[in-house]
Amino acid sequence: MKNDSIVATGKGRLHYGFVIVACCCLMMGINVGLTFSCAGIFYRPVSEALGVAVGEFGIYMSVMYVTSSLMLSVAGRMLERYSARWLFSANSALMGLTFLSMALYDNVWEFYVAGGVLGVTLAFLLYLSFPTLVNRWFHTRVGLMIGICSAASGIGGMLFNPVAGMMITVWGWRWAYAAFGVLILCVVSPLLAWLLRDRPADKGLLSYGADGSAVAGGKAGKGNNEEGMTYGNAVKSPLFYALILFAFMMMGISTLNLFIPGFVTDHGFSLEQASVTAAAVMAGVTIGKLALGWINDRSSLIGVAVTTLGGAIGLAVLIFSEGSLFSVMGGAFLFGWAYAGVTVQTAMLTRSVFGTRDYARIYSVISIALAAGGALASGGWGLLADATSGTVIFASGAVGLIVCLLLGIWSLRSRTAAKA
Repeated sequence: MKNDSIVATGKGRLHYGFVIVACCCLMMGINVGLTFSCAGIFYRPVSEALGVAVGEFGIYMSVMYVTSSLMLSVAGRMLERYSARWLFSANSALMGLTFLSMALYDNVWEFYVAGGVLGVTLAFLLYLSFPTLVNRWFHTRVGLMIGICSAASGIGGMLFNPVAGMMITVWGWRWAYAAFGVLILCVVSPLLAWLLRDRPADKGLLSYGADGSAVAGGKAGKGNNEEGMTYGNAVKSPLFYALILFAFMMMGISTLNLFIPGFVTDHGFSLEQASVTAAAVMAGVTIGKLALGWINDRSSLIGVAVTTLGGAIGLAVLIFSEGSLFSVMGGAFLFGWAYAGVTVQTAMLTRSVFGTRDYARIYSVISIALAAGGALASGGWGLLADATSGTVIFASGAVGLIVCLLLGIWSLRSRTAAKA
């Protein structure tokens, strides 16, 4: 009986859930890191080679957001019905092939097509990968694991941006795209196919931290910690639409990050100082993701307060900084915590409100708001800034974060009252 208990709970040895987290970090650090965090380094050399404006080339990123939005609800249903192991592996391989093909393109429209394909893969690999798998494999420390996985994309960007810059300088952008394609296709995808498993029951385990009295594998082999609201009941609840608005606003406000360097230079700082400020935002994002994960394991309410109030205070500090680089960097660092909340806090708030029963399907719909918020706000803030000023858009972002705080508090309090 003792040995059976060890097999069921994973006690006495490294739980396989940590291997799953490592796989999620691979997807976020390499697949997502190369696709999102390293995209900007290619803008100028590729657009110059194609003879188009940088903005015209960058449209492929907007296409990527749109196709992710359209694909997310389908992806959520597929994850409920088919093997996550093979869905993630196949989409990783498709992403690798797309990068390889980008090395051969001579027309900007071809990149738009590639953006559409990448958007389909990111619906799985970015928006649904770690939230779905961590919620299946972990009963405790869910927030910390989500924070670690989410932070991997920023770490991947920090590692691969200088590598991409060196490759482009020495070999050209085509070889850089090809090298990244080979890395994804020949390293990441096989590792995912080899190591990923759908649920703890596939390894004869309970989820990490589950009560030993639970039945291994849970009902219908879905897992032992899948409790909460069904998808059908969720979509009838006003809480569902409150979280959609929360996700949309958080993502939209996070795109203010694109305007911080220009705001800093407009206020008398040098380009080098602006780049340091941008790095401070990324430091806030990385540290914030890890800290928010740890905080949410203790209280989702405190997590909501930290990410929204931290970001609002950061934007206020940026607005009222008078020639102090230290203040500007501090404000940028705090704003990074709001940016971190886009993935970590939205995922944890969804779990806290709706549980894990139909988490993948519920979160896939809420994630549509994330993609839509990024697609609309990145251009919308620019239009508003052109019509007014950077101060106005930062003040609007701070007000929006307070609204997100109220939405989060109301959602958690309403769910608690409903349970009672």
